[in-house]
Amino acid sequence: MDDLAMTSFEPTRAEHAAGMESYRREGERCARQLGNRGPIRFDAEGKLHPEILAAYWEHGFYVFEGVTGPDELAELQDDVREMMARAPVRPGAEVDTMGRPALGRDYAREPYTFCKPLSDPYGGTNIHSGRHPTKMTEPVPDAEAPEFALYQLRGMCQAMPAALRLYGHPHLLTIAETINGQDFVPFNDVIFVKPAGMGASVSWHQDGVTHWNAPNWDEGIHGFNFQVQLYPSTLGNCLWVLPGTHKKGRIDIKALVEKNGGSDCLPGAVPMFCNAGDVTLTNRQILHGSFANSSPDLRISITFGFHRRSSVLGQTAKLSVESNAVLDERRIFERAAVIALAIDARHQHSPNETPYRYEPFAEHEDEFQFSAATFDRWIRDYNTKDLAI
Repeated sequence: MDDLAMTSFEPTRAEHAAGMESYRREGERCARQLGNRGPIRFDAEGKLHPEILAAYWEHGFYVFEGVTGPDELAELQDDVREMMARAPVRPGAEVDTMGRPALGRDYAREPYTFCKPLSDPYGGTNIHSGRHPTKMTEPVPDAEAPEFALYQLRGMCQAMPAALRLYGHPHLLTIAETINGQDFVPFNDVIFVKPAGMGASVSWHQDGVTHWNAPNWDEGIHGFNFQVQLYPSTLGNCLWVLPGTHKKGRIDIKALVEKNGGSDCLPGAVPMFCNAGDVTLTNRQILHGSFANSSPDLRISITFGFHRRSSVLGQTAKLSVESNAVLDERRIFERAAVIALAIDARHQHSPNETPYRYEPFAEHEDEFQFSAATFDRWIRDYNTKDLAI
């Protein structure tokens, strides 16, 4: 916990929830006017429909409705509940609440991040290259709140069989191909947990840190993220974005907040509310963040992203446990192997579904069939090789 920001609390949880009401409703009204939500649609060539693609590039995000069916959603919910139940009883502990060895004690990268309820652990710190320069409002938790709450889960493809299969979802991978080309590569993954009345905030930021001053900079150079919603993402717990900011380069967030009188309720921002089973697509350059979850609703968002290969190859890793490692051909191949295995794991689980064909591994399909042996070779500790820029 040493690298997390110190907290300075302000309103109570109930006061925060009440004070956000009018801002949330105005954001909802604006969001509904954008026309960037609906079911996934493809064109005659099997690519993401041009109308959806145009809306994504215009606004910087899209809400896909009804992507995961009830059976897959239930499998994901079961797996994430199990992963949460196996969390250390407190930060740094070796056992879970039942006295069992906590999950991940043998993982190369710690799969659990905790923080103080309703806090902003990154805002105003140098964490993640200082991309969170301002601090969100930190309400006072209710008296019965625990000292620490879960904040993030990592290593989903290793810890959760249903999440590995989700990583091979043919419609989501087709969207990745449409946006980033056939040779697209993975980014990383993290599951955001915002417990009801306790979930921490994520201060306003833009994700990318590498290419802001590149001569070939454009609005897609830092890739995108999917967020698969396991429960309803409500006005009180969802991610917020400032539409169109993915086109504006690096934004002076401090100046923006100061211009707003110091308030973190930025004008023009809209909530990405949606239902369980919906999937949001978010440009990594868009200005976005989430407020402390002072609402009575749980949010759990499975987040994973993809890049253009050209954006990654030859760069040095950022935002990860291996910062400054060179993202060369070998590292890209080893990290992308998880996609190939996820596709086969999904096909074995759902043989009647047409699997996605991942072009970079088209000549290696026989070598990347999912099994205990290939899991140990390519998936175990895969997230030490994330392609973070």
